[in-house]
Amino acid sequence: MRRSIVAPIVVVLFAMASGGWLLQRGVARTENMYVRVRLFQEVVDRVESSFVDPVDRESLYNAAIGGLIDDLGDPYSSFMEAEDYENLRIQGIEGDYGGVGLEVIDRNGWVTVVSPIPGTPGSRAGIRAGDQFYEIEGVAADTMSSDQAVALLRGRPGSSVSVRILRPGVEEPIPFTLRREVIQLKAVPFATLLDDGIGYVPLRSVMESATAEVRAAVDSLKTEGMQALVLDLRNNPGGLLDQGIELTDQFLSSGAAIVETRGRAPDQNETYRARTPDRYQGLPMIVLVNGASASASEIIAGALQDHDRAALVGESTFGKGLVQSLFRLSGGNVLRLTTARWYTPVGRSINKDHAMGRFSESAVPRLSLTGQFTAGPDVEGRPRYQSDSGRTLLGGGGITPDLYVPPETLSVEQEGAVRRLYQDAGAFNVALFNYAVRYVREHPDLAVGFDLTDGELNAFYRALPEWDVSVDRDDFRGSTPFIRYQLEREIALQAWGERGQFLQELRHDRQLGVALDLLRGTASQGDLFEKVGGAEERGLTGN
Repeated sequence: MRRSIVAPIVVVLFAMASGGWLLQRGVARTENMYVRVRLFQEVVDRVESSFVDPVDRESLYNAAIGGLIDDLGDPYSSFMEAEDYENLRIQGIEGDYGGVGLEVIDRNGWVTVVSPIPGTPGSRAGIRAGDQFYEIEGVAADTMSSDQAVALLRGRPGSSVSVRILRPGVEEPIPFTLRREVIQLKAVPFATLLDDGIGYVPLRSVMESATAEVRAAVDSLKTEGMQALVLDLRNNPGGLLDQGIELTDQFLSSGAAIVETRGRAPDQNETYRARTPDRYQGLPMIVLVNGASASASEIIAGALQDHDRAALVGESTFGKGLVQSLFRLSGGNVLRLTTARWYTPVGRSINKDHAMGRFSESAVPRLSLTGQFTAGPDVEGRPRYQSDSGRTLLGGGGITPDLYVPPETLSVEQEGAVRRLYQDAGAFNVALFNYAVRYVREHPDLAVGFDLTDGELNAFYRALPEWDVSVDRDDFRGSTPFIRYQLEREIALQAWGERGQFLQELRHDRQLGVALDLLRGTASQGDLFEKVGGAEERGLTGN
């Protein structure tokens, strides 16, 4: 009986003692945090009142916030003031804005172009994926965030913005003057049925209307007799996570996993699954990807690859496997914070450490005919997974395609000539644009598939001084394949828009050419994967 009385008393005393100790620890932590906050305020007050030069209190707070976020070491987290967030919302979600048409991101301490939007001022001027901003309106860009850069690049349509760009292989920053326009974005700029019943749908951005636009395009091609599909995700910088999921849902069976997010907060851990049957069941499908396919476009490509629903052809993707959440703050400000990593259905994280650079140390980047650099896939040390049917897939470092196919590249000598040619890339591309407009006006009977003659290229060379462009004759000759391609595609764009430009440059698109060869006469996705394996064994990838 004594033990039955004493035991509860001991438990109560222990609980009181331990509870008091825990309470003291909690109080101590709270007091310590209060001391830290007070210390920070004292530093701000002292700097404002006693520093040798006048300082603005608001700028001190902003610098502190920026330093906190920078210390995370995450290029995708940022603090956005209310005006900057409004700019981002209009550009990234609503689809219309006044600017220059460049998708940018923070990479290795520089605001870097992910992709120029076709037909926009940035694209026409010749700014390329991978270019880095050195200055915007005379302001050094090495300390800017991508949001700050976007705010400077946007403005009243018709006004101009001056930038200087860093480009691999070019020693000095390249100046550009871009005239802002109202940028009207479409997720799917066009869709077309090619020979042998193969449909082609390019998806430029995973924006709010992406799923509806892709569905409408594919349904329309089906009514025209489409037997196989190429979904082009090249140069697609991504966009909205929910749209990436909804779009993928159109091509997978109900219940199939699309993407899993894993974060520290419980509400960031979720597996998203297809909710509807495969709308296009049995339709053989290839997805084209390259180094500028990022974020939500990688979710689409990864899920379709994991479930063997599509074969991926092209180059390894960008490797952005992180999820950002927006937190509303006081004053209309917004904190964009990376809150989770996403994983493909078989568990692949494809996030790439971009502090290591775009290419591996062993890679030798080559300049392609399109003006972008490319290198072979980095497969060393990559974790291996299996698709639903047992095919080997690679994780980490972006999504590696099932069939690696590089774009058409220049020789070393041609690349050197192009590098010298583009010391003043802004002026040269203005000349390209102006000459293309003139050429279209002087050739009213122009048709898709035209070839510029050597005489017409010489006429372009002789016209360059009209736009204050001086190019060494030998460099012009050495760059002839590159100049011919760029001028023909610019002429096609001015004459017929994006669809006409696509048809004109189709003969130079090695990646799409391989995709079309694989799909011709293919009755099922299984047959397609057999062809992909055979193409790799026969060395048809262009390595």
